[in-house]
Amino acid sequence: MKDLVSILDGNTFLVSDRRGDIEPSLDFPTGFFSFDTRFLSTWLLTLGGERLHALSIDDAESFRTRFFLVPGEPTHYLDAKVSVIRSRAISNSLEEELTLLNHSGEETEFVVHLDIAADFADLFEIKHVQQKHGHTTATVGDNELRLAYHREGFHRETVISTSASAHIEVSSMTFRVRVAPHGEWTTRLRVATLVYGARGEDIRASLPLHGSSRGPDAIRAEQDELIARAPKLGCDCEPLAGAYRQSLNDLAALRYESITLGVRLLAAGLPWFMTLFGRDSLITSLQLMPFLPELVPPTLMILAGLQGHRIDDFRDEEPGKILHELRYGETAGFEEQPHSPYYGSADSTPLFVILLDEYERWTGDTSLALRLEAPTRAALDWIDTYGDLLGTGYLWYHTRNPETGLQNQCWKDSWDGISYRDGRLPGFPRATCELQGYAYDAKIRGARLARTIWGDPAYADRLEREAAELKIRFNRDFWIPEREYYALALDAEGRQVDALSSNIGHLLWSGIVDESRAGRIAEHLMSPRLFSGWGVRTLADDQGRYNPVGYHVGTVWPFDNSIIAWGLWRYGFRREAGQICDAMVGASRFFGGRLPEAFAGYERDLTEYPVEYPTACSPQAWSAGTPLLLLRVMLGLDPQGEHLIIDPAVPEGMGRVELLDIPGRWGHVDALGRSRTPHDHRRGR
Repeated sequence: MKDLVSILDGNTFLVSDRRGDIEPSLDFPTGFFSFDTRFLSTWLLTLGGERLHALSIDDAESFRTRFFLVPGEPTHYLDAKVSVIRSRAISNSLEEELTLLNHSGEETEFVVHLDIAADFADLFEIKHVQQKHGHTTATVGDNELRLAYHREGFHRETVISTSASAHIEVSSMTFRVRVAPHGEWTTRLRVATLVYGARGEDIRASLPLHGSSRGPDAIRAEQDELIARAPKLGCDCEPLAGAYRQSLNDLAALRYESITLGVRLLAAGLPWFMTLFGRDSLITSLQLMPFLPELVPPTLMILAGLQGHRIDDFRDEEPGKILHELRYGETAGFEEQPHSPYYGSADSTPLFVILLDEYERWTGDTSLALRLEAPTRAALDWIDTYGDLLGTGYLWYHTRNPETGLQNQCWKDSWDGISYRDGRLPGFPRATCELQGYAYDAKIRGARLARTIWGDPAYADRLEREAAELKIRFNRDFWIPEREYYALALDAEGRQVDALSSNIGHLLWSGIVDESRAGRIAEHLMSPRLFSGWGVRTLADDQGRYNPVGYHVGTVWPFDNSIIAWGLWRYGFRREAGQICDAMVGASRFFGGRLPEAFAGYERDLTEYPVEYPTACSPQAWSAGTPLLLLRVMLGLDPQGEHLIIDPAVPEGMGRVELLDIPGRWGHVDALGRSRTPHDHRRGR
């Protein structure tokens, strides 16, 4: 991602190289995308037949970028007689202004050329290199090029127009211009995307944002208004302040308007996950609760509205199950992928219950808890029925769709994310440890909702009894006495999948860990085997499949660490939680304040900086949410009845941390914490 530049507005985004060019690539999906379709696959600018090179890039805003370019190789920069400013902004279309500046003392003729193509590829086709089944046409009009794709009822169009006269062909625009001495020439290009429905109209036209002429100023105003509602952070630690600002900016930018549902939702991450994900959306909502709780209800309502209601093997759908992923592209529409929506995650369902309870505890909004009573009961029923595949009282997963379904349906959902200590892979079904923690927490929280809001004490008693039994059973069957940690999973025969992983930190967050064992879990998490110095690795460095640059087998995931810190805090390990907070804040400084999806698990002493994971999503919603949850942990924020408990434990060296106007059922309150030595982080330690 380092050599790529992206701009986004919700589900519409553009990824280019550092010249602003788009070229087809198998390494990473460059292009102009909207709702899972690539509307530009080539957008390549040349001047007099030469490629351009970037002197500087202004990408301070998520939706607007400027490239300052000159022709020739970098060694020619000092001799440049001409330069180009490429200014672009994105909303429901792409607006690009090309300005050519003649720095010579003579009138000069220039040939400005744009190569253009639209392959209308679905994101899944890019990821897995699939062949298109429809056909593309190109039509040249008056200062306009229209590219269209048809496959039966699936119809998408890209319309490119220019404010200056151009020679337009089916794959290019050419401008022959004469520029006065020290003069300039400008054209404004517009790339509009059209998503046609059955009636032959852009189906986004009726949506409030997509149907308007919403431009960059409106986007900025909307994002600024959202950010202004968040609590104000004052602190001595500049990396923390920078990470907080960046997180709010990224969360504002990742909001998008659902193409069919007409509400604002959080996309999971750029570029692969610019859509609704059950797990990601639920965890991000938990992270941002103390800051922007008003973003939570739309997520809960949409997930409830799309809750599974039948058995559908193709989509891994079951009654009561919360979706995993919702897509809008061609492969989903023609059922070549099951993502319309797809239900292949075992953790979204208990997390749905957890989030609803946390939202009510934080906001006092009993109306939403009452409105979602039926979906919540259905989710709790799913845990005990379809979720318990083997009838053992545990939450298992095994895809119903062996061709296109996900094998692993926990958060570590890559093919090798769950393994034995020696590196072997278990068979299916699998019951990972954190799923049992989530199920336990969901039952405890469901019981609270039943007793205090739904008026059903008998149901509450039953859920609490089931939770207590699950905790006893779990601590018996998952604990590995000789190693003194919990197994990563149980296999289909009930044997322990004995790898040491970060998942045990999620157990602390859920509350399923016996108090007598919590200290040992904390020690494992903070030992050199798991803790790299920059964060807790997904897999300990002495395990068979450990790889510091393996997606789920040794990298450090910021969101994972935020949940672990929350779990350590819950069991009273404030110093250890602070170590993780300090490590994450320190790492953020090397990423410009924006924590990526994941980074390498190398030892801190080995690299002295966090090494990038090559294809990490950035921005990503639950990574953007990480600094927010870490602030909650450091300040010890916990809703209790009508009050917010504030019990700060700021890591040593971080100085003053002050959060003003924290919203909730108590109105707005302020929180202040202070460590002993404030000066280290001021120097950017």
